[in-house]
Amino acid sequence: MTALLLALLAGALVGLALGALGGGGSVLAVPALVYLLGFTPAAATTASLLIVTATSLTALYAHARAGHVRWRTGVAFAVAGILPAALAGAAAAHLPQAVLTLAFAVIAMLAAARMLRPARPSESTGDRRPRPAKAAGVGAGLGALTGLLGVGGGFLAAPALVTVLAFDMQAAVGTSLLVISVNSLASLATRAASTVTLDWAVVGPFAAAAILGAWDGKRLAAKVSGRGLQRLFALVLLTVAAFMLVDALPRLGRPT
Repeated sequence: MTALLLALLAGALVGLALGALGGGGSVLAVPALVYLLGFTPAAATTASLLIVTATSLTALYAHARAGHVRWRTGVAFAVAGILPAALAGAAAAHLPQAVLTLAFAVIAMLAAARMLRPARPSESTGDRRPRPAKAAGVGAGLGALTGLLGVGGGFLAAPALVTVLAFDMQAAVGTSLLVISVNSLASLATRAASTVTLDWAVVGPFAAAAILGAWDGKRLAAKVSGRGLQRLFALVLLTVAAFMLVDALPRLGRPT
C-alpha cells in the first residue's frame, strides 16, 4: 500500500510538471522510481520513458486543442535531434557520470538565468514565426545535449523555444510536449529488445496518476501568465540544477 501511495503521489507530480511546464518528466520520474520505489536505474529509465510518453501524448492533446502547439516548427525541432541524440548517447557511455551530471546542472542553470532575465521588447511577443531551418539547427543541438546528458529533453526544450526561437511560454510548453513525445517514442523503439522486467503494479498506477496530473497541469498553465509560468519554470530548473550539483561535486575526484 505504501508503494502504491508513493507511486500515485509521484505520478501526480510528474504529470503536473509535464502539463504545466512542458518538461520535467524524466528528471522527476527517474529519481522517484529509484529512491522511493526501489527500481534499478535500468528499470527506472525504461519505466520513466513509458510513463513520460503516455503522459506527454495526453498533455500534447490538451495543449493542441487550445492551439498552443507550433506543429511545423516542433516537428522540425524534434526530428532534427534524433540522430544527434543517438550519436551523443553512444559517446556518453565513455564519460564519467559525475561529469555528465555536472554538465547538465550548469546548462540548466544557464537556461534558467536566461529565462529569469527581464524580457526585451523583441522577446516579449510570440508573434514571430521562426524558420524551420533554424528550428532544426537548435533541435539538433538540443538532441546532442539530451543524448549526451541522458535526461532533460523537456527541461531544455522549453527554454530553447523561448530564448532562441522567441516563442511565448504557452506555445513553448505545448511544442515542447511534441518534442518530448517524439524523443520518448524514439528512445522506446531502441529499447524494444530490452530484457528489463518492470513492476506493472507500480508502473501502472504511476502512469495513470501522471496522465490525470497532466490535465491539472494544463489548467494551471491556462491560469498563470506567460511570464509567471516562465519564472516558475526557471525556478524549478534552478532547484533541479542545485540537487544535481550537490550529487555530482563530491564524486568528481573519485576513481571510476
